[in-house]
Amino acid sequence: MKTVTIGPNDADQRLDKFLTKSFPNLPQSMMYKSIRKKNIKCNGKRCEISTRLCEGDVLTLYLKDEFFQTKPKEYDFLKAPDKLNILYEDNNLLVLDKKPGLIVHPDSTYHFDSLIARVQHYLYKKGEYHPEAENSFAPALINRIDRNTGGIVLAAKNAETLRILNQKVKAREIRKLYLCVACGRMEKKADTLEAYLTKNEKQNRVYISKKPSAGAKTIRTRYRVLTERTGFSLLEVELLTGRTHQIRAHLASIGHPLAGDGKYGKNSVNKKIGFPYQALYSYKLKFVFTSDAGILNYLNEKEFEAKSIWFLKEFYNFPLDKESSSC
Repeated sequence: MKTVTIGPNDADQRLDKFLTKSFPNLPQSMMYKSIRKKNIKCNGKRCEISTRLCEGDVLTLYLKDEFFQTKPKEYDFLKAPDKLNILYEDNNLLVLDKKPGLIVHPDSTYHFDSLIARVQHYLYKKGEYHPEAENSFAPALINRIDRNTGGIVLAAKNAETLRILNQKVKAREIRKLYLCVACGRMEKKADTLEAYLTKNEKQNRVYISKKPSAGAKTIRTRYRVLTERTGFSLLEVELLTGRTHQIRAHLASIGHPLAGDGKYGKNSVNKKIGFPYQALYSYKLKFVFTSDAGILNYLNEKEFEAKSIWFLKEFYNFPLDKESSSC
């Protein structure tokens, strides 16, 4: 038997969601059967799969010990550095400037270093994250960017912040702007591009088409030209839809791949300029809440900007663009 008291980071979850996260050794079939047979109770009473948990609720689980995961003696996130580039921090969140080359979440090449592991290590060291005291929550990232793209990433310190910001991302109440160096001179100084994107999971790349097809998703990319150099344009880009590799693939599809992009770019150009990564940076973020944000209302209209963007100095050293040119 085990008893669990619902803490503030566990509240407002469905019972089945909480149990799945808290006890990964418990098969779902066994979980559903135990709820149905009253082997799992809330405050000593029968509960349902959809029961919404409240802070202070006490769950009693009449199950074998083998279904309860033992807390690790050493946490993997402690193997990652605790160094972060912090643009802003308060009791609820971190606004981070991720440098290119660092993955945000573990993948098949994971070697204990990722942005989320650094966040958890940092908060653990500060005494703001106590994994042994948490049933189902761990500090989490709100948005993600590619390994070789740099830029602003938000991290939630508590479950309420995570829930609110996830809703704001879905409602497009968090505005993100990117800087990038595109190959060639844009036909228009500003435009909103529309197309259809299909993702190939095996190849880890996407394909862009002007016509809809089975499985394709609509994409919209807005840009404006900030300045030009011979053969290249510095663009500010806003994603009106957020798809995998959208900026890189969409601009490449109209003949303007990003400088340094080994997947969608031109090898001849990339070798010439020698950029180590695609010249793309999520450099500005603004909270534009149009609905209640609860404990985060104070963030409305706040804007954050990354100051150190690795490719700008080299771009400004390119010769001035006096005539139309292309890569």
